[in-house]
Amino acid sequence: MTDPARGRRRIVVIGAGAAGTMAAIFAATAGAEVTLIERTKDGGRKILISGGGRCNILPMVVDESRFVTDSSVNTLRRIVRSWPLAEQRQFFERDLGIPLVDEPEALKVFPASHKARDVRDGLLAYATGAGVQVRMNTHVRDIAPTRNGWQVTLTDAPPLAADAVIIACGGLSVPNTGSEGKGLDVARALGHTMHPTYAALTPLTDGSGAFASLAGIALTVTLTAKAGHRTAQATGGFLFTHHGYSGPSVLDVSHVLVRARAEGDATARLQVQWTALDDAQWELALKPHGARTVTGAVRAEMPERLADALLGVANVDPTRSLADLRREERLRLIDTLVRGVLPCTGDEGYKKAEVTGGGVSLAEVNSRTMESRRHPGLFFCGEVLDAFGPIGGYNFYWAWATGRAAGIAAGSAAGSAAAELLPPEPPESV
Repeated sequence: MTDPARGRRRIVVIGAGAAGTMAAIFAATAGAEVTLIERTKDGGRKILISGGGRCNILPMVVDESRFVTDSSVNTLRRIVRSWPLAEQRQFFERDLGIPLVDEPEALKVFPASHKARDVRDGLLAYATGAGVQVRMNTHVRDIAPTRNGWQVTLTDAPPLAADAVIIACGGLSVPNTGSEGKGLDVARALGHTMHPTYAALTPLTDGSGAFASLAGIALTVTLTAKAGHRTAQATGGFLFTHHGYSGPSVLDVSHVLVRARAEGDATARLQVQWTALDDAQWELALKPHGARTVTGAVRAEMPERLADALLGVANVDPTRSLADLRREERLRLIDTLVRGVLPCTGDEGYKKAEVTGGGVSLAEVNSRTMESRRHPGLFFCGEVLDAFGPIGGYNFYWAWATGRAAGIAAGSAAGSAAAELLPPEPPESV
């Protein structure tokens, strides 16, 4: 279906978000005729709301072990390494003209303007400048292989014929941004192996109301979520909400609790270390010191309302002096402060989830090109794939890397450009 007059491949990219726009850019710069389809009126809405409207465009460092997948970890690492962090930064600063700044305390990278719109608009402007035809408010009804390529059926327009199709329309998270799971449905209908999807990086809820009175309190904690063979740990911001808990540390471990509930696993447990102090350090902090009370010692390390609540959980008299604190009371209190159990009965689901966990098995895509192993000419990138990372720019990193790989490979008439720009794919390890 290559245009015989110009010798250009016709590529249709579904989804004008982070991965899709990046895929369109690299397909166009590889020489293809690219149509970028977006169901919303403007595209890139997750970019606009990310980082509190500032867009945490990248992490400062990449720890591959923090990505989560049910697919081969080796395959995931090959994909993550396909476009190194330094090269991604260079693309945004040199090619897109978007200066970046680091936030070392959070290991995050933002546009210097601290405006997410600059990232979204910059990507779309670069894409159109490269010749990409962008079609907003366009809904895809079906994607199907044909004798000579692919046909993309639209709801209110004639179908599009293409040599290749790149699916980059996200998952199920934050549906009000346009995510409807279309890409997952297409992949499933075409026979791809799908890992169960679930809300990832989502706030947790507690129907018991045990800590409801603490809503609004924020601090830094270390959380550990365990359920069966799954475990996750994160240190970072924590916020008590009216319904439960939020903040980066909560989001980063939430997938363990979400999956446990979906699978009916009653072993799920969420533990919290409320401060940086460990057992030995709390032992020192709770040693008798003049007329100091237990309340005074605990309040010195955390917000007062939280300290009072935890003393209640540990069943320790807050007015007791440290000198009168019995050994069993001290050990019980330390256990609460270092390994406290947070009651958790639910989560905010896809409505508040940053990303979708699960999706197309990484075993079913070529890790060098993102091309389907089942259907030549079909490519996947971004959230539709079975992988996600923690808060802090990791999921944009994944979107940029997979979008670039898919765009280069799909846009190259004989795969020559992809072969030059992307490393060869090692044998698959599932």
